[in-house]
Amino acid sequence: MDIRPITDGYAVSPQIDPGDLPEIAARGFVTVICNRPDAEVGPDQASDAIRKAAEAAGMSFVFNPVVNGAMGPDEVDAQARTIEGANGPVLAYCRSGTRSCFAWAFGAVETMPVEDIVAAGGQAGYDLGPAVPQLRAMAENGRG
Repeated sequence: MDIRPITDGYAVSPQIDPGDLPEIAARGFVTVICNRPDAEVGPDQASDAIRKAAEAAGMSFVFNPVVNGAMGPDEVDAQARTIEGANGPVLAYCRSGTRSCFAWAFGAVETMPVEDIVAAGGQAGYDLGPAVPQLRAMAENGRG
């Protein structure tokens, strides 16, 4: 597994398998967010399979699918609410982790400076630079 910490309480990962969930729980994660639409994966990696494995491992599961190029305020707000409401570390995943990083970044503009958001993404290997103008606008005007 390629789990990449973004903050102390949030990490992202490329696609996970049901068999990964016991190790994810052992690493201290309490909530798993799926940002990958079921249409992108087969039944073995669909949200229901991951949900069952997450719950069997004692974790909460949230299905918040983000279609490439179509992330909107509903997805951003759902991601932020889940992270804010979790009682411990959250792991979000999609195909590569990029959508999960961007969903976090857009939700974090109300609580973190844009430069810190971009730096956190960069330390995890995700280039948030192209979103800086939008992040700045959201920071000035609120998430949505």
